[in-house]
Amino acid sequence: MQTYLIANPKGGVGKSTLATNLAGYFSRIGHRVMLGDIDRQQSSRAWLALRSPSLPPIANWDLAGDSPAKPPKDTTHVVLDTPAGLHGKALTKVLKQATRVIVPLQASIFDIIATRDFLQQLAEEKASRKNQEQAFVAIVAMRVDPRTRAAGQLERFLDDTQLPVIAHLRDTQTYVQAAAHGLSIFDLSAARGGQDWAQWQPLIAWLNR
Repeated sequence: MQTYLIANPKGGVGKSTLATNLAGYFSRIGHRVMLGDIDRQQSSRAWLALRSPSLPPIANWDLAGDSPAKPPKDTTHVVLDTPAGLHGKALTKVLKQATRVIVPLQASIFDIIATRDFLQQLAEEKASRKNQEQAFVAIVAMRVDPRTRAAGQLERFLDDTQLPVIAHLRDTQTYVQAAAHGLSIFDLSAARGGQDWAQWQPLIAWLNR
């Protein structure tokens, strides 16, 4: 079972957008995917409640009595949407469960400063996984054009962390409009979602390495 952790200690950076659309992608290509929401706001869980049964299925936690929540049987891919402020022992615990960690990050100096220590902890976790693949953590630049000065500033900041920016996702209402109906961009027609599908391709290629 592959577990993908969507994490950033700062709120409002696009964790739920990334998590719901990643789950939508895995579901669309036929994987048995669970979207697990461990954020108090439960944004991803609310999105699941809006999702039509006619769409490719995305499961939620399997809750049985007083037993701990767990992925349903036969789940192949787990996407975890995490809360703001995740750090310390709680972060260490979920990192140990993760196959890959994806960090949504906006190209704002405030977001960069708020994320610095978190990225350092991820870099240390990556370094400790000596017998595993190097590509354990990646950054997705949210709501940013890679041709802008802001994107360049983000790249320069990340040089010290040696964590790659895998993809740049544009600032568009397509994500907002799709989410309002329980859809991912991968549930849209090519006419509506094609431009955004293209921006996801580097991230998808990284996940499939």
